[in-house]
Amino acid sequence: MSIVRESFGAIGSQTVDRFTLSSDSGIEAQIITYGGALVSLRAPDRHGQQGDVVVGFDTLTPYLNNPAYIGSLIGRFANRIANGAFSLGGTTYHLARNHGGHHLHGGLTGFDKVIWQARPISDAAEPALELTYFSRDGDEGYPGNLNVTVTYTLTGDGALRIDYLATTDRATVVNLTNHAYFNLSGGGNILCHELQLFADHFLPVDASLIPTGEIRAVHGTVMDFTTPTPIGARIHHDDEQIRHALGGYDHTWIIDGAAGALRRAARLVDPASGRVLDVLTTHPGIHLYTGNSLDGTLVARNGHVLTKHAALCLETQHFPDSPNHPQFPSTILNPGEIYRHSTIFRLSVE
Repeated sequence: MSIVRESFGAIGSQTVDRFTLSSDSGIEAQIITYGGALVSLRAPDRHGQQGDVVVGFDTLTPYLNNPAYIGSLIGRFANRIANGAFSLGGTTYHLARNHGGHHLHGGLTGFDKVIWQARPISDAAEPALELTYFSRDGDEGYPGNLNVTVTYTLTGDGALRIDYLATTDRATVVNLTNHAYFNLSGGGNILCHELQLFADHFLPVDASLIPTGEIRAVHGTVMDFTTPTPIGARIHHDDEQIRHALGGYDHTWIIDGAAGALRRAARLVDPASGRVLDVLTTHPGIHLYTGNSLDGTLVARNGHVLTKHAALCLETQHFPDSPNHPQFPSTILNPGEIYRHSTIFRLSVE
């Protein structure tokens, strides 16, 4: 068990650090303070060979121009808010429209584009890194001063746990996640990865990827991952939802069970390497994004060219556009309340 801190570059006079967390389970994670990004997560395959299971870069520059949000922490509000506006307490708040007339992933300067304060926790039984950020009232159009703490922990059973905590001095909306891109093979594409989602329903979207408000059963549709299914099995079907997402998945599933309780959300298996990723979370939803907009212009570690479907995201979060859908679980955070969610990415082999 160890934590190593080193410089990862600088932005003006501000230093960006990289922390490497290692555990006795054989899992190693690297996090940088810029965007709180998870830049590496190494785990053994069925033959004991270590490999990176997330997309990452070895230098700071690609993170400074990171249109795909690779590895970053996302806030104040993950995913989309329609027309960059929502009403709260009788007031309408206008946010940056940074994605086709809508608000995406916190706006022009979201949590993925700031330097977080870091505190390594090396005296614990499991190595951890605590990141904090203070978002001022009016930041990107959101109300309230928001104090955010995100803690990455390597657990003794071979998992990376992410704990999210936030408080505010004024009613606001909050939806935090991590935007890691997984490829359990460490290269190629993810079309042969087998995915199971513990979710019987998903949220259909319109042509601009905003939820329509409908909650639809997955059974008998291309969105059915209730049993282990290769990502590529139905990804090329001529289905309206696949077309809306530019030839792939960019949708939120409603995780079975009670939101707030830690429960299974997803299981991803790479038959080639034998690596398995189990995702548990307290969030109500999980957003599957299959890298539909990756176009080969980015090259990740080990020369991995990021073309379409080179990796996928399993973003645990509240539902997109929740502030504009009263029937969705509330994302409102009031003074005196604590926003608290946890996600576990557990790695193993089969």
